[in-house]
Amino acid sequence: MCPFVEYRTHTTFFCNLALQYSIFYRSNHPFFFYCCFCSLEQKQHPQFPQTIMASSFSKIRSSMVYERFSQMVASGSQQRHRDVRRRSTFYSRPFRFKNSHTSNALSFSTSFVFGIIPENPLFTFHGTTFAIAPSKAVTDASSSQHLGLFNRTNDGNASNHIVTVEFDTFRNLELDDMDGNHVGLDINSIESVLAATAGYYKNGGFQTLALASSREIRAWVDYDGVEKTLNVTLAPLPFKKPQKPLVTWKKYLSPFLLEEMYVGFTSATGVLLQTFYIVGWSFQMNGKAQEINRSKIPPLPLKKKSTKKTKMAFRNWVIFRKRKFEFEEALESWEVQYGPCRFSYKDLFTATKGFKESELLGKGGFGQVYKGTLLDLGAQVAVKKIWNTSSQGMKEFVAEIATIGWLRHPNLVRLLGYCRRKGELFIVYDYMPNTSLDKFIFNSNPKSTLTWKQRVKIIIDVTKALAYLHEWCEVIIHRDIKASNVLLDAELNGKLGDFGLARFGNNGTHAKTTHLAGTLGYIAPELARKGKATTATDTFAFGTFCLEVVCGRRPVELQGREEAVILVDYVWDCCYKEQLFEMVDPKLREDYEAEEMELVLKVGLLCSHVVSVLRPSMSQVLNFLLEKEPLPSDFNGVLKIRDDNWSQLGHASSSSYVSQIHYSGTLEPITHSLMFSGR
Repeated sequence: MCPFVEYRTHTTFFCNLALQYSIFYRSNHPFFFYCCFCSLEQKQHPQFPQTIMASSFSKIRSSMVYERFSQMVASGSQQRHRDVRRRSTFYSRPFRFKNSHTSNALSFSTSFVFGIIPENPLFTFHGTTFAIAPSKAVTDASSSQHLGLFNRTNDGNASNHIVTVEFDTFRNLELDDMDGNHVGLDINSIESVLAATAGYYKNGGFQTLALASSREIRAWVDYDGVEKTLNVTLAPLPFKKPQKPLVTWKKYLSPFLLEEMYVGFTSATGVLLQTFYIVGWSFQMNGKAQEINRSKIPPLPLKKKSTKKTKMAFRNWVIFRKRKFEFEEALESWEVQYGPCRFSYKDLFTATKGFKESELLGKGGFGQVYKGTLLDLGAQVAVKKIWNTSSQGMKEFVAEIATIGWLRHPNLVRLLGYCRRKGELFIVYDYMPNTSLDKFIFNSNPKSTLTWKQRVKIIIDVTKALAYLHEWCEVIIHRDIKASNVLLDAELNGKLGDFGLARFGNNGTHAKTTHLAGTLGYIAPELARKGKATTATDTFAFGTFCLEVVCGRRPVELQGREEAVILVDYVWDCCYKEQLFEMVDPKLREDYEAEEMELVLKVGLLCSHVVSVLRPSMSQVLNFLLEKEPLPSDFNGVLKIRDDNWSQLGHASSSSYVSQIHYSGTLEPITHSLMFSGR
């Protein structure tokens, strides 16, 4: 226990310590969080010590609480721990945040200096928070997007009584984040009640401030209990506090706080590595936080001087890993560039029981998929073992890692990591307990079929995933959309997977094809002719997928010995004859809404139109399915247009016709701007 040196009339504390979080995401990947403080004082309610003063590191040690595997060490030293993705540290004693007589929230003020250093400057993941919580231990919190504070069960509960300021370096579409570099105020939930792009005001103008810049940043969080106003202010060191705050929230904090609360910091990581530092901290109740003495602020322990130096440090760490795990090989250049976490072969071998046949989930065009359980985490995963019969195998593996290693969407199967051993290639995904959609659609047992509502929900899930791939940042062509590549989680949510054929589609670029990629029945006519994959060819495959789910039929079926029935043509013919509902899966037993069924079938036909320019974008498809926008008024006329008829209209008249039939007045020629070659 720290000795009482003196009593003071204000509440403030600093620490002359260095706190290191060593957080590992699988297989000892480091994720560090250092905190360096200057001195410590505290004044609380009479039932608490009036003042705490620490004159040395050893005395302050007992005044902080570190959640599992977190450890306070001397400044500059390092200690590593395994498989930790979230950390928190709180001051060990509570502060009184509410007046015991009026229940009004009291004023408080805090200031701290922090730095965020990504291992790979090209990618940043998640962030850190200053937190006010009812407990000094948040043991049930999740990592990644939940920032070590909440989980999917309690997120948004009023009983949380958690107030945080987040410094987020990743844009999560599921949470409607404004961008990948913002400051937000969170009340009982990871979804911010108010947020702003990180920055500060100087000479009347706004200056953007990159949070993950590897430089010291000063933050101020001030709550005025009289004015009922909370302000958050940022500025780079050594700038003084700007007059205008970045975020201002005028609302009572009383409903969200308990009388006694703890203060501290939390953080979490995702797939990529990122380091957080707190190098100075001041906190005070009922007054202004004491100024931090800049001369006593230590420099960031890992100053990032160049990308080259960062990559060199990462390579050195990999060499250490190679010596420790004889199963692994030297890192390739593309591994340094994209950096998803790497599993040891030993871990995957153990998880899948030696890749036993009993753990086999299925086989695909690129390899076998096994079920596994990571013993150290107790988590179930799916391990895809890539076929490596040719040199093309490595390129296919690299394409998959490069594409999905940074993608984050609730309707995409999440990549957890990979392994490479003596020419063998492995990818580790989240395990989907309900396997793939085709197992339900083509199951002859009526008890195992999906209801109409479940099917529509899955179709919308896949639509959202494709809209994200096609229209978010760089264009990504999936290339193999089909029911067997749509996986279902425990709640039967649809998640698009198997990116073995996916490649980036930079606007206006293309290359010569070597052979056609895709699955028979899903391949658009222009892809078969020219071998060039586009967002429109993905849309064609999605249209076939819609019809497949509704009709319960495969895209190509043999009738008799020689005749092949193409599902798209068959549904089109039924639509032309006004017999559309004859194609509905009989296992549904007419338990569906006719108008909704007709809408989905027509969307499927429109997406699988033989003329690529008449196919809608996936965001338009989503609007159709959610009934936010109507289908083209001359829908039947659009379907009747075939390749020959379209070409006869000529360029000028065809453009005019497109604008007439499209619901919004314009229809962008997708293939002109988002073209990419087939493989």
